[in-house]
Amino acid sequence: MLRSVILAASRSSQVERLVATAPYTRDVVRRFVAGAATDDALRATRGLVDDGLAVTLDHLGEDTVTPEQATATRDEYLKLLKMLGGAGLTPAAEVSVKLSALGQMFDEQLAYDNARAICVAADAAGTTVTLDMEDHTTTDSTLEVLGRLRKDFPSTGAVLQAYLRRTESDCRELSSAGSRVRLCKGAYKEPESVAYQSAREVDKSYVRCMNILMSGDGYPMLATHDPRMIAIGEDRARWFDRGPERFEFQMLYGIRPEEQARLAGEGYTVRTYVPYGDEWYGYLMRRLAERPANLVFFGRALISKK
Repeated sequence: MLRSVILAASRSSQVERLVATAPYTRDVVRRFVAGAATDDALRATRGLVDDGLAVTLDHLGEDTVTPEQATATRDEYLKLLKMLGGAGLTPAAEVSVKLSALGQMFDEQLAYDNARAICVAADAAGTTVTLDMEDHTTTDSTLEVLGRLRKDFPSTGAVLQAYLRRTESDCRELSSAGSRVRLCKGAYKEPESVAYQSAREVDKSYVRCMNILMSGDGYPMLATHDPRMIAIGEDRARWFDRGPERFEFQMLYGIRPEEQARLAGEGYTVRTYVPYGDEWYGYLMRRLAERPANLVFFGRALISKK
């Protein structure tokens, strides 16, 4: 119920205006979003890399409706990658891209062309790209674009969402050598016909998917703040004899920084997902909806560094 309420609020312009004008909103946003400008993203990246963390950067915005909007998003990523390379922040920093921000909803070929241009720029900068996953109606399209991109850019990363019933099968398909796969729980409102509805079912699916990826030949990227899932990930790494260089943990910017530091200090690669840009409202609301317990994480993060 709480998840449905949060997702409904994420689509409400009235709630967005209320949140945006609330007295403490700026402090909240600053804690979880690097800033509005490319320079803000670089500043946050530099601090994280200096602390021994890896980074993936997401320019906020999705569901573009015109070619001009899609082109503007592409150009922002090209600018970002050039600046990352020039600042010596690659390969520690890569980028995460939503195909819907590149035109997927109205022209899949345009989205592919824009994503390919970003992959070219990432390769020139000495890093790579991960394609973010969105609601289930785009899964097949996103995986099809991924397959096309991997022909020339095999390190292009995929994202799979454990709450979808199909994801175990997708994990098997994408667990081959060299395949980078980020496993997350999922953040969109989906019907029961395609997605598990209870937190317990999603957690069980996450572990099953983790087992497939950790026992495979690819490079798993375990995106979770859940202490139980992190502990299980550490256990599975030992069980499948997978050294710290053969997988990574991923967490959101501003969430559990001490845990990120602990894992990095133990030799694991920890990649912080750093969003930036003006379109922060939908991002924050989806992160809360992804797991209502994130309300606790966000609340604690405002008063604590754990």
